[in-house]
Amino acid sequence: MSYVPNTDHNRKEMLKAIGATDLDELLQTVPQAVRLKQDLKLPPALSEPELTKLLQDMAGRNTHSGQAICFLGGGAYDHFVPAIVDHIISRSEFYTAYTPYQAEVSQGTLQSIYEFQSLICELTGMDVANASMYDGATAAAEAALLAHGHTGRNQILVAESVNPNYRKVIETYCCSIKMKVDSIPSSQGLTDPDRLREKMSDGVACVIIQTPNFLGLLENVKQMEPVVHSSGALLILVCDPISLGLLRTPAEYNADIAVGEGQVLGNSLNLGGPYLGYFAARQSLVRKMPGRIVAATTDTRGKRGFVMTLQTREQHIRREKATSNICTNQALCALAACVYLSMMGKSGIKKVAQLCLQKSHYAAEQIAGIEGFSLSYASPFFKEFVVDTLVPSSMIISALLKKGIFAGLDLGSINPKMKNRLLVCVTEKRTKEEIDLLVDGLREVS
Repeated sequence: MSYVPNTDHNRKEMLKAIGATDLDELLQTVPQAVRLKQDLKLPPALSEPELTKLLQDMAGRNTHSGQAICFLGGGAYDHFVPAIVDHIISRSEFYTAYTPYQAEVSQGTLQSIYEFQSLICELTGMDVANASMYDGATAAAEAALLAHGHTGRNQILVAESVNPNYRKVIETYCCSIKMKVDSIPSSQGLTDPDRLREKMSDGVACVIIQTPNFLGLLENVKQMEPVVHSSGALLILVCDPISLGLLRTPAEYNADIAVGEGQVLGNSLNLGGPYLGYFAARQSLVRKMPGRIVAATTDTRGKRGFVMTLQTREQHIRREKATSNICTNQALCALAACVYLSMMGKSGIKKVAQLCLQKSHYAAEQIAGIEGFSLSYASPFFKEFVVDTLVPSSMIISALLKKGIFAGLDLGSINPKMKNRLLVCVTEKRTKEEIDLLVDGLREVS
């Protein structure tokens, strides 16, 4: 069976209808410089059973977190997902729904979005949240665009300690509209307040700070917040939502916008996605927020209902007034987060955060006691910490993977200057026995 649905006759008919004699004429507007110059040399076509087996064999080469003890972090985390999460999101009325373009037809979907928004507001302390973004990185980038539109300023300051993937996405978003993205240097793994003061000006639209930051350390946001706001810039905080069960909320830091990765809320690692970003802000910024916002109302009979209240994409409003081109939300992932948060409750989220804190500090203490290993930074951390090693961390990771342990993230793969540094993450899922196995493995390597 051919995978191409169009026959030669179909293609001729379509070309005739649009006035082109052949495919080459149709593609004349595509520059020669970007056209494929040679045949792709694809292998012969396979039957469905052959293709299925090939894909299964290829997938089998992956080692996932269910097959190894996972101490990976750096933006995606191996937290426990209660069985009820998958049970609820697998119901056909949720699982088959794509996105509510004709929103009011689907009251169930709208209610789940409304509940998600409400829970994110509870978690962050902010006034309003949207229906979700694609992931934490795009949420941070959209926050930068909002700040640019709100202040009319063209410079963005991003802390060096923000996740490097987030920084790249922010730079990509901003380059097309000529926004300047500048970095705030770090000192001992933390944003340097003095360098922030030096860089602040009346041209800065916002300052983006992550806490806990990419290295797991807690930033001194309280010290930097007055510096940001005194110049009229917006303060954007990137936060791990699990950490908010224990640490100060963005609202308590007087942030204008709070964003982050929501994968930790009831979503598995999934080999890299799909994930979801959360986006919350002050009430005064609600009409400039990206994405969509659902609200509760009553109908003509006095019954409670849900409606799509704000949609800022150009397909919904006049293009010149659009604040974003994001056309949907991560509805199913957001539903998983909603179920997770509602099942865990305030005490449950706090308990998960406490376990992450306690177990990670136990692991850090044990690893620091191994000859040849030491903690890179003395500052407080939440669930991730950086370890200095005598050998390249990539070698350690390879050696421990043979023992069924993901030892952590090789920081040298991100920054060559950190080739002897390992980022270790410990979530509530890790047991004392598993942590001790990691410690024993590191001791053997040393």
